[in-house]
Amino acid sequence: MRRQVHQEPASPYSDLTTHRLSDSNTLRSMSAEKTPLLGTSDQDASPSRASRHKPSAHLPLVVFVMIFMTALRFLVLGYTWFERPGVESEGDRHLHAARRVLHKHPLIDGHDDLLILIRALYTNNINNGSFPEKFKHGGLPGQLDIPRIKEGQLGGSFWSAWVPCPQNGSDFSNENYAPYVRATFDQLDLFHRLADLYPKYFTPTPSAAAAEAAFRSGHLISPAAIEGLHQIGNSASILRQYHRLGVRYATLTWNCHNAFADAALTTPVGGNLTVSAPLWHGVSVPGRAMIHEMNRLGMLVDLSHVSPNTMRDVLYGNNDTTESAAWEGSIAPPIFSHSSAYAICPHPRNVPDDVLQLVKARNSLVMVNVAPDFISCRASNDSSGLPEYVDETNTLDQVVRHIMYIGELIGYDHVGIGTDFDGIPSTPRGLEGVDKFPDLVAELLRKGVSETNAAKVVGRNLLRVWAEADKVSLKMKKEGWLPLEDYVKFPKGS
Repeated sequence: MRRQVHQEPASPYSDLTTHRLSDSNTLRSMSAEKTPLLGTSDQDASPSRASRHKPSAHLPLVVFVMIFMTALRFLVLGYTWFERPGVESEGDRHLHAARRVLHKHPLIDGHDDLLILIRALYTNNINNGSFPEKFKHGGLPGQLDIPRIKEGQLGGSFWSAWVPCPQNGSDFSNENYAPYVRATFDQLDLFHRLADLYPKYFTPTPSAAAAEAAFRSGHLISPAAIEGLHQIGNSASILRQYHRLGVRYATLTWNCHNAFADAALTTPVGGNLTVSAPLWHGVSVPGRAMIHEMNRLGMLVDLSHVSPNTMRDVLYGNNDTTESAAWEGSIAPPIFSHSSAYAICPHPRNVPDDVLQLVKARNSLVMVNVAPDFISCRASNDSSGLPEYVDETNTLDQVVRHIMYIGELIGYDHVGIGTDFDGIPSTPRGLEGVDKFPDLVAELLRKGVSETNAAKVVGRNLLRVWAEADKVSLKMKKEGWLPLEDYVKFPKGS
């Protein structure tokens, strides 16, 4: 599996589900409207004793209405009618409200590693073996399959075509990167083969407008992503090919520096994962050009995994007045696809408060990661600079705490959900897979987050930022921005 624990760690649902979302007050009012049919008023009562015992001509209608109302309650409330014949509990109320939110607004997970899970466990083979059965009917290792997608009302996901850093991460040569470029194309080919087999779940989504249309039609919103510019092999041409294959965000780094930006963490040759020493002190000069090429394409710039200086560089730029060094950052707002709040869990992968303020200023967002190491930790004196994991708070409630911390600090317009599911070997208790998303939203509501803000958290914020990136792309092209061209160096004697 790709990560070691404590290191790196219209809806398509049935009519029954829709009915179960119905407002219980509406049901009670419907029952009240039918009540006069169940008996007679004092004014209608006959003075004759005999006539009072005379069978009513309306009796068949009364029986029909009673049967109809019983059947209606069963269809609407399902099994829960038998479990709670009285007043709806607070927990049920919040869960029903959560399902209502997810029915109207897509929950878009900012980061899922299903592609690498399939590569690791099924050697990219999705036609034979146990994958088809388990994906379609349940039981797939990891945190996602079709039954769990349906139960959790997942609206979409960015599917990460992840490959690791080279063993010698400090070697930025094309030769060192070549196998990783090949592996990335393998992953994107897998993504498209999944789309051929399961178009409802994996059809590539090219834009924010297309994402809205996909959700309305009952399809998952399904863009792809890459997780580090080491995957482009120093080539803007490769980046553009990824874009053509459906990639709609690129994380600037994984756990290694590259020619374009500094990472938060690195693994020295023969060593262990550690907080990285700076190389470029943020974004390199070639990195600035590559970020603007991403802006031109409409590809979101992702700041998860990068160093704090890289975060600040991309969000704000610098104050250097010299023409050669001046840099105003990304033209389109960037995102953090799977990062949490540093103030709660001081992990280098998380976002410090001063950077959160820049996120607000850029109208961007942080999509909260649920990996245990990134949500539940405390500072330590370890030489690696990594914090100590705390199991007691590895819970769904702790994920909610991260979301609400960011929401209360900079506003609920700037927070989302990016789980890292299928790339993490363990999960928070209570959030074991995508099927638990309604519980997550219900807990937000229970703690006082409004349904409007919950809708923003689950996906509306991401769609807003994505739409802004699409607008920036169109504007840049209209203004005459040309594609970034690679410098091709021919060998001597060729």
